[in-house]
Amino acid sequence: MGESHQGREHPRRLSARHEEKRMRSTRLLATISNITLVLLSCAAAAQSYPSKPVKIVSPYPPGGGVDVIARMLAQVFTESLGQPFIVENRTGASGQIGTDAVAKAPPDGYTLLLATSGPNAILPAVDPKLPYDAVKDFAPVSLVVVSDYMLIVHPSLPAKSVAELIALARARPGELRFASTGYLGAPHLAIETLKHLAKIEVTHVPYRGGTPATTAVISGEASALFASGLTAMSQVNAGRARALAVSGPKHSAHYPDLPAVAEAVPGFDVTQWYGLIAPGGTPREIVDLLNAEVAKALKIPKVRQQILNQKSDPVHNSPEQYAALIRADIEKWKSVAKAMKIRPE
Repeated sequence: MGESHQGREHPRRLSARHEEKRMRSTRLLATISNITLVLLSCAAAAQSYPSKPVKIVSPYPPGGGVDVIARMLAQVFTESLGQPFIVENRTGASGQIGTDAVAKAPPDGYTLLLATSGPNAILPAVDPKLPYDAVKDFAPVSLVVVSDYMLIVHPSLPAKSVAELIALARARPGELRFASTGYLGAPHLAIETLKHLAKIEVTHVPYRGGTPATTAVISGEASALFASGLTAMSQVNAGRARALAVSGPKHSAHYPDLPAVAEAVPGFDVTQWYGLIAPGGTPREIVDLLNAEVAKALKIPKVRQQILNQKSDPVHNSPEQYAALIRADIEKWKSVAKAMKIRPE
């Protein structure tokens, strides 16, 4: 009689607890199922990739170095993967417009970017208001091309080496006019790096592109320029400009008689790179497939020769190595921008 219910759980409460556990299990199974479906869908998409035309965005005008490399890759990929790879020139704002278009494209591998160090490393280091995040919004695939700039001067300038140019700049602070291809382009940052490391003061004069900047030097309107090697070499061979050095960290096989700027200015290293990049979140299987295609393309003799003819070097690396290079370049340019008080226009 009067048996105590202490220690026993009320049947309704017990039933509610069982129901809660059942619902949790159902939700967990549903989540796992959804994740599995997404992964299977991504895997299926990657296995069938590409199943329709692919767009490679060149953020610069037709006919330039970026456009040439983009079209070369597009042709090779079209032949090897069986779908048209089409180059679309989305120009403007120093490469920002085309770069941003790819950042905001669906991450399905059907919109790619032929990226360069300008909008993908220099601008992100200087401009906090860019419409894209150069690290988070992209999935790097591989480098494709790396090239040095050539430091050229007008023949009348009394400097036949980097050391003599630095001595002249120190003797005439602010008088030497260094041309560039535009504000915040790599040649501009090369000037700022030289000023910073060599402790000199020169005047930066930005032009609208490589042709007017080169014309300024050969006419004597400007004293010096970090120029595209291909453009500079024709002027040097014609005697209209004097070559002093290359901008990379060491001698270049393309210019065996030229020293590196770094031999006179330790730590100087400014190169231009082009690489293939996909939108962030692109399935790794697609990134890996494209990476393998870049590697195969750069082994084709005709492709290699086309790159070498531009005084550039074909370079393939892993997605991780390319991502690390981009991050390192952003940090390097942040340091230069801070030291030289460089701000976006």
